[in-house]
Amino acid sequence: MLDLPLHDDDPGDGGAPPAAEQQALDAYSRAIMAVYDSASPAVVAVLARHGRDAARGGVGSGFVFTPDGLILTNSHVVHDARELSVQVSQGATLSAHLIGDDPHTDLALLKVDPRTPLATVPLGSAGALRVGQLVVAIGNPMGFESTVTAGVVSALGRSLRATTGRLIDDVIQTDAALNPGNSGGPLLDTQGRVVGVNTAIIAGAQGICFATSIDSARSVVTELLRHGRVRRASLGIAAQNAVLPRRYVHYFALSAESAVRVMEVTPGGPAARAGIEQGDLLIALDGTACSSIDHLHRLLSVERIDVPVTLTVIRRDRKLELTLRPVELQA
Repeated sequence: MLDLPLHDDDPGDGGAPPAAEQQALDAYSRAIMAVYDSASPAVVAVLARHGRDAARGGVGSGFVFTPDGLILTNSHVVHDARELSVQVSQGATLSAHLIGDDPHTDLALLKVDPRTPLATVPLGSAGALRVGQLVVAIGNPMGFESTVTAGVVSALGRSLRATTGRLIDDVIQTDAALNPGNSGGPLLDTQGRVVGVNTAIIAGAQGICFATSIDSARSVVTELLRHGRVRRASLGIAAQNAVLPRRYVHYFALSAESAVRVMEVTPGGPAARAGIEQGDLLIALDGTACSSIDHLHRLLSVERIDVPVTLTVIRRDRKLELTLRPVELQA
């Protein structure tokens, strides 16, 4: 039998990791444990009953961010629910009411009235996140309460299409494992601050999960508290993306090769009153090129409601500029 000498970095004790590696593992574990200990008391199970039958319900996640009981979760967890309640970390189940939800960003705001102040988790910012940074998710996947997973930020600034068809911008991609029931739970940095709201997974994929940036969520929360909804501007049209004929691009010296084709004009709406017609190609709003429906949605912010805007359209080889006042988008 050949007697081989042990190297300095050889564990020599039945496979135990070297001291430096063990220290790194311990630091990683300590970081996750610290986040879990500080944040998990504020994570709740959201129980939504959608029909008279108690079995017709779902369980999601949420988190308390004010001592008086404001809870952030996903819209798809609570939308159209007949009855809402939350189970807090102390085990109590509290009745909850919906302040407002926004399917376009898949966010919802709940309120409970606790007898004593609830544990809260601080809201951070996703602005300083870096790809590769450690993040932690806490939620109730498949009904298993207070489950913690960890991973890294895989990408920043992703876009994710909501069930309404609109794009959710500023989405964080992570490989922290998420499953049904994690929806609405917090994505946290190593300081225990919420940087995102866990919202979606790609079925059949592994390690591709998404969270709405907490910076986007803040503005939604503000709108929900003020109005019970997120206000957006509407032109009063139905439209689709369109590729512009090359002769249009060259003749009109356009910066984009695509536009928005008007497919339907709402009778009596802003576009109808301004003379917009079916088939018009919308190429700009207030001088900003508009190359897709998603781009148009981003331009139609709350600030444009009832404020005159100029639409630039192409109609049968003519470029027209029409002025209208957008109205508030109705859900």
